[in-house]
Amino acid sequence: MARNNETMSREEAGRKGGEATSNNHDKEFYQEIGRKGGEATAENHDKEFYQEIGQKGGEATAENHDKEFYQEIGRKGGEATAENHDKEFYQEIGRKGGEATSENHDKEFYQEIGQKGGEARSNQRDND
Repeated sequence: MARNNETMSREEAGRKGGEATSNNHDKEFYQEIGRKGGEATAENHDKEFYQEIGQKGGEATAENHDKEFYQEIGRKGGEATAENHDKEFYQEIGRKGGEATSENHDKEFYQEIGQKGGEARSNQRDND
């Protein structure tokens, strides 16, 4: 909305400029400026910067969404992954995950999860 002295507010000027830019450029333009912005950001920031903004984003998302939201995005992600990958992909990520787990955990960890799995299986059989 124009002010009494016929000058635009900063907000209105920004909106009009954004609309004009949108009308004059295509998807590739936005992809290119996004790529350039990403490269510039990567050159100017370190790992800790990305960890901090990732943590803040995760906290904000968690505050605004419930369990069903995460179940839904997990389901969609799983379906998309299954459509794009074959059996060998899952074998490879399973192998890598197993290696990482074995590097990060000791014998007691495996004993504990084995015991929990055995108890869960026993409880399941009792309920059948």
